[in-house]
Amino acid sequence: MNKPLKHDSLEVIRRQHGQSMLLFITDKCPVGCQHCSVDSRPDSPTIKDFSLFTEIVDWMKLQSRLEVIGISGGEPFVEKKGLIYAVEEFHKANKSIVIFTSGVWAKSLQTPKWIVSLLKKCNTIYLSTDAFHQDNITDACFMDAIKTIVNAGCWLVIQILKQDEIKPSYYHVQELLAKALGDHYTRFSEINLIKPLTNGRGKDIFPSVKQYYGRDLSSCSLVRNPMIRYDGQVSACCNEDVIMGKGPKQLRRYITSAKQITSAINDFQANPLLKSIGGVGIGALTLHPQFSDFTKQRFANNCTLCWRMLNRQTPSQPADKLLNLISVMEVS
Repeated sequence: MNKPLKHDSLEVIRRQHGQSMLLFITDKCPVGCQHCSVDSRPDSPTIKDFSLFTEIVDWMKLQSRLEVIGISGGEPFVEKKGLIYAVEEFHKANKSIVIFTSGVWAKSLQTPKWIVSLLKKCNTIYLSTDAFHQDNITDACFMDAIKTIVNAGCWLVIQILKQDEIKPSYYHVQELLAKALGDHYTRFSEINLIKPLTNGRGKDIFPSVKQYYGRDLSSCSLVRNPMIRYDGQVSACCNEDVIMGKGPKQLRRYITSAKQITSAINDFQANPLLKSIGGVGIGALTLHPQFSDFTKQRFANNCTLCWRMLNRQTPSQPADKLLNLISVMEVS
C-alpha cells in the first residue's frame, strides 16, 4: 500500500521548488458543471499525439527531485489509455501520485477493474462535489466512489465549495462519509473547503470576490511548481486560465519533444519576476519603482497582479539589477 498523503502535507510539498508537478491529462469531462474553471465539456479535446504524451510522462518520471505528481483535467478517468500509462510509469518510478476527479466513473453498476487497479497505485485522491456536480452524480454514486477510493488504500480528500448557500453543505458531506465509511471516516478521509473560482465558466456563476491592495498580496506557491499539458504546453504555474492558454506569453512554452521541457522550465525558474513572486512575494514587488503604482490598487488575487506585472516586461528590456536582487532574497 502506498503512503497516504493528507492535504496539509501536500501543501507543504507544493511550496517547495521542484518537488511537485501537475500533469493536465485531458480537457474532456462528461459532467458538464456550469462553474467549471477550465471550461471542460464532453466533446473537449484529449490526447491525440500519444507519442508526445509518453515522452512527457517519461521525462517527468526521471526527475529525481520530483516527489509528487498530480494528475488533473477535465476528468482524468475518461482518458483511459493515457491515465493507465502515466500512473503505471509514475508508480514504477516511486513517485507519489495524486489524482483529481469528480467520481463520475462510479456511476456504473460496478467500478471497472482497471480503475480499481490504478487507484491502488495512488497515494491521494481529491474528490470534488457541489450542487453543480449533483446534476450528474447522485449521492449513491458519490458514496460508491468514496468506498472504492478508500478500499484501494488511498487517502481521500473531498473538496467542496466554501459557500454556505451551495449544497451539498459541509454537514451533508459528513453524512455521506459516515454512511459510506462509518463513524470513524476521519481515519480515511478529510474535507477541504475551497473558494469558488471565477475562471472558465465560473466567471458567469460566482460574484466578484474581495479585492486586496497590491502591497498586501503574499508569495505564490503556484509559480514554484510548473504544469505540463498532454498536448505539449508547459506552464509556469497551474492557474486555470493559464492552463487554457490565456495570460502573458511568459507563462507558457510549447514543446514538440520532451527534450524541450527542461529548457522551458529553466526559463521559468530564471525569470526574476516569477522568482520574486514565488519568493518574497508579489506584495513586496510593489516596492520596486517599476511597480510602485500597484501598491494601493486593488486586485482579486496574486494572479491578476502577476499578469499586470508580466505585461510590463518586454524582451528588449535591459537587465533589472534591483529585480535580480529581489529575486534571490530569502523569505524570513
